[in-house]
Amino acid sequence: MRRAPSPGGLARAGLLLALLTGTAQATATLNGRTLIVEPDGTGTRWQRTFPASWGPLTGPLELDGRLLLGAGPAVYELGAGGVAAARADLSGVVTSLDASGGVVRVSTELNGLTERFTLDPASGLTVQERVVPPPVPQITGWLARAADTTPAAEVARAAALDPLNPFLAVREASARRADPYAALSAVRRALGGNLPFPAWVALAARLDSAGFPSAADLALDRARRDAAARGFDPAVSVSREALKAYGDPAGYVSTLLDQRRLARAGVWMAYLRELHPRFEGGEALYARYAQALEQQGREGEAGEWRQFSRSLRAGTLYNLGPEGLREVRDAARLAMLGLGAALLSGLLALAVRAWRPQAQDTRALGGRYRSWLRHPLSRARRVFVAYATPGERLTLFLLALSLLVVTGGLHWANLAGAGLRSPALASGTYGGGWGGAQLSALALRPGADAALLSGLSAQLDGEDAQARERYAAADTDPCVRNNLGVIAQTRGDEPQARELYRAALSARPDLEAAAFNLGLNPGTPEAAFQRTYRPGAPRLCYPDQRRLTRAVTGDLSVTLRGALREPLSVLDPSGGGSPRLGLALLGSGLLAALLALALLLPASAVALAQARPLAYRALALLLPGSALLDSPWGSMLLLAWGALIAALFPATGLVTVPFLPVLGQEGTRAVLVAGLVLVYALNLLAFIAAELRHARRLRREASGA
Repeated sequence: MRRAPSPGGLARAGLLLALLTGTAQATATLNGRTLIVEPDGTGTRWQRTFPASWGPLTGPLELDGRLLLGAGPAVYELGAGGVAAARADLSGVVTSLDASGGVVRVSTELNGLTERFTLDPASGLTVQERVVPPPVPQITGWLARAADTTPAAEVARAAALDPLNPFLAVREASARRADPYAALSAVRRALGGNLPFPAWVALAARLDSAGFPSAADLALDRARRDAAARGFDPAVSVSREALKAYGDPAGYVSTLLDQRRLARAGVWMAYLRELHPRFEGGEALYARYAQALEQQGREGEAGEWRQFSRSLRAGTLYNLGPEGLREVRDAARLAMLGLGAALLSGLLALAVRAWRPQAQDTRALGGRYRSWLRHPLSRARRVFVAYATPGERLTLFLLALSLLVVTGGLHWANLAGAGLRSPALASGTYGGGWGGAQLSALALRPGADAALLSGLSAQLDGEDAQARERYAAADTDPCVRNNLGVIAQTRGDEPQARELYRAALSARPDLEAAAFNLGLNPGTPEAAFQRTYRPGAPRLCYPDQRRLTRAVTGDLSVTLRGALREPLSVLDPSGGGSPRLGLALLGSGLLAALLALALLLPASAVALAQARPLAYRALALLLPGSALLDSPWGSMLLLAWGALIAALFPATGLVTVPFLPVLGQEGTRAVLVAGLVLVYALNLLAFIAAELRHARRLRREASGA
């Protein structure tokens, strides 16, 4: 069977044709979007018009008989007739081409960031620097978009002019399904070039949808290898937005599961498991895939995937998993609701009880409200909290302090979650021009964690000297020691490298990277990825989620101290903050401070006859524990009531806690309602006992009088 020419052969043929027809001595000009080549010798004049979907055009540049043109985020080498002979895929839109010094220097721009790359035209436009595809669909999806905007009637001509665009070849293959040879020939052309891994993933999805599963598998394998060569690693998390820009494999898995194509879904799940296991939304997709396996009677495989999902919880906050912060945030929101309900109930009960005594005490000062203007200090001593016992005041202060801590915890969870989802930390790798700029924009807390991150960014970019300088701030950290050992090994100093690996493993026996580098063969997914796709290369140590959180926000005490030093900073919506939550934090802090001052107020006498008025008794029945704040049992009843009310509140739809799904189950609601009934029953018994005690006091008071 006759084999179709490969893109490399087409490129060489185009270049040879260009040399023979005089393109090497031609004059090229760009008129709008039309490239016109006027030969100086006996060659043939030609021109090519580029569609708007190619993006901005830069150049042309003529160098040693080669004609280069920047188009969008790529640099093309064009042969006779404008046929693409080679292409360099870059990380930004090309803005300039320069050939001074015998090499081609390219400048790119993306969101205000300028990067510079060096190309070698003699080796097919090889880029000498590290190119990291940014998680920006306009860049990573450029080739697919250029092919998709081509009208169906012009696909064959466009594919002939641009044999390096595999998405055009896939469209040809789909259009020629009636001719198996022509379809397979087009598929071979699609797989014959070099692409950045996001394009390979998108191409694999196209091939899979078009009915070429074997070709899709090959494209996914090349995606893994290209990503590994660019420094992407399964230890680094990936946000939902980044994964969509990288071909959206998770979205395609969902489509396959909807179509009940479980065999193909398994292939794509294996890709995610190897390269991006810590992607945002991974736990839900792992659970869905495991459930689909169970429905087909493959319980063993389902259990294996569930176990793998649980294994990803190591190194995360509280071992809750990669998305555990969302559970913390939902739990903190309910805790705020419960503590707020308990605190307001206690304050309301005391205010009702002190209403009449306060009116009597403030009458001589000008009344309940005018006294604030006439005698503010005396009036401040007669706030309703002053009519509470010391035990009741202490209980209210502790409730307010707990509310402050929980509100601060929610604020911290929001800040930490936004920081962990930042593009600098959730793009699958560190470094690169775009990633390095994003990392520099983060206000990392100084320390070993920040030093590890910045050093990794430089080391992955090949800047070992700069990496050593950044690591110097934390050279005793086990992870940093391992990475310093990698630098020593790459420069040929094996004894120093092994010494650093041993020191790192001695300080932290569970350090997978150091164990791998010492040849201990750990059985982790990261080690398996390193052995398969970066054989012979030492393994770097990456920070886990706990270290990333410390680098981004610190712990809860750091957040609360920052709020105390700069109260208005909590109102800033940038960085994951919320003005409403900031106001709640400031309000709870102010309330806790006022209740702390109330502890110093002298106690005001309350007549026994007025100590339990009718309204106060009604509240005691409606709000369990609110009339028993002087007793530990009353505080327990009040807290239990607040917690149960908060847990039942999502059923109203006014508060949503999507990451605490157990609260939405019917069985859970039944248990919560039963608990609430029990709290009211205990409160009724406590209320009766309190009334009996109050009656005995009145009798003793009357008999004593």
